[in-house]
Amino acid sequence: MAVSLLTQPYELTPLSPGLEADVWQVKSDNDSYVLKTWNKQSKPDIGNQYKLLAELHHKGIAVSKPYGWGMDTDDNRVLLTSYDGKPISRLNKHKLSTLARMLVEVHRFTVDSTNITSIPTYDFVAYFYPSIDMHSDIQSALITLTNKIQLSQNSLIHGDYNLGNVLEEDDHYTIIDWTNGQYGDPRYDIALAVFFTRIYAGDRYGKLYFSEFLKLTNYSSEELKIFEAIACLRWILLSRITSLSKETRIFERVKTFIRDNNYLDENLLIE
Repeated sequence: MAVSLLTQPYELTPLSPGLEADVWQVKSDNDSYVLKTWNKQSKPDIGNQYKLLAELHHKGIAVSKPYGWGMDTDDNRVLLTSYDGKPISRLNKHKLSTLARMLVEVHRFTVDSTNITSIPTYDFVAYFYPSIDMHSDIQSALITLTNKIQLSQNSLIHGDYNLGNVLEEDDHYTIIDWTNGQYGDPRYDIALAVFFTRIYAGDRYGKLYFSEFLKLTNYSSEELKIFEAIACLRWILLSRITSLSKETRIFERVKTFIRDNNYLDENLLIE
């Protein structure tokens, strides 16, 4: 039986889409929501994502409130959540400290045993590095790096914690887009967040962010640098196989990062 998620007049306004889905702000007379539609290649389990959001929201983690999920008339998966503001546009040390603390709180979240199935576990390489076997240089570098560390999959991670996935409104911050939420290694989650900040917001902010995570955790600087290298390999792979931004300034920042990280080879950016 089909059930309508919205039973009152509303107005749809497109928001910035992701690689996997289109997103709209839904405005009614009394409230505002976000409707996300997975109408591209990705077909995640939205039922599990809804359950995870519901549990996190109930336990006080800074996530959007979920209202419903299902399929649209074209059989695309959809999720309706609260509207929680816009992506962070300006950074400072206080914001970075807040964002670091929020992610560490996610990693320390204790899952309710009754809802344990709402958090999946995936093979790390297969999930985050699709089609890597077609890119032998990246595959070889990744094998070398993963042999240097012991991967852990005992904590909840976001999987894509970047500045576009944290909203702000009136000094309140909300973590969105839990499509990649899973049991994983917190060090990878942190390193990915720092790496994205380095290349999209600038190295100065990336270094500040890195130092905030060092204050909040017991991880060493060296192990996080290894995971940053691993995160960089994901970016390089996605830049080859998706429509990821190929702006010159971003590529230059990636080149600088690779040059400064002694775990990576500069030739990786040459296809």
